[in-house]
Amino acid sequence: MPKASVSGINLYYEDTGQGTPIVFVHEFAGETRSWDAQVRFFSRRYRTIAFNARGYPPSDVPDDPAAYSQQHAVDDIKGLMDALRIDRAHIVGLSMGGYATLHFGLQYPGRALSLVVAGCGYGSDAKNRDSFQQDADLAARRFDDDGMRKAAEFYSRGPTRVQFIDKDPKGWQEFFELLAAGSAKGHALTLRGVQKTRPSVFELGDRMAKLDVPTLVVTGDEDEPCLEPAIFMKRTIPTAGLVVMPKAGHTINLEDPDAFNRAVLDFLTAVDAGRWPRRNPASLASSAIFPAGMKK
Repeated sequence: MPKASVSGINLYYEDTGQGTPIVFVHEFAGETRSWDAQVRFFSRRYRTIAFNARGYPPSDVPDDPAAYSQQHAVDDIKGLMDALRIDRAHIVGLSMGGYATLHFGLQYPGRALSLVVAGCGYGSDAKNRDSFQQDADLAARRFDDDGMRKAAEFYSRGPTRVQFIDKDPKGWQEFFELLAAGSAKGHALTLRGVQKTRPSVFELGDRMAKLDVPTLVVTGDEDEPCLEPAIFMKRTIPTAGLVVMPKAGHTINLEDPDAFNRAVLDFLTAVDAGRWPRRNPASLASSAIFPAGMKK
């Protein structure tokens, strides 16, 4: 069982295929196997690395709450790449992993060939910020008090998961069983240390405006907490493109794996060919009809 030691924490990982590396970073309700549909697809032409975050066995589950934070999540990506002697990689993250991917690009742009930031934005709305943090605390207590399987029952049926249930009941059941097999302690600590305290996407505007790494933002059109943050990222990051997947919730890589894989492959192919440019400033004219700078 391969593990890499990163800042004193052992992280489990799976390394498949050959070629340019892609690092997959999972969501709160996922783990390495959540990326199986992507690993099977992309390992035919890329080297794919998927890993379990700290708090997700067989990676270590530290007892210290201070061991869980957005910064630790970012540094774990870098630490894993260092341990595997990977200088630069495409980074693909969903939800919690999308946040980590975005922050990785902001902090370590020289290590990222590209960024895929999917399902990113929970807790960003200022009007609902307090409510989100209260919900994170309450959910963490449910993981502590009820145990993993009971907590997974409610967490897997949230308003952005019902699309998956309706679309692919068997796939959702596999997702549920994978979640239910995790660590209640690890999930509770992650909720308190990472989910609850991470900054809003809207607070990162100044830094994102300077981001020069090719970026693909992906969201489901029924993933309400992530729609506005996705549009904000597209408008703010000068190298960003946006894919909105129709009739889709939060778990987009599992709900619609073929569409997700194709969108990401098209993006990576363009990046690898040097054909993913910055946004043309002329597209930001004040008029919807007249070219920028033209006298009316």
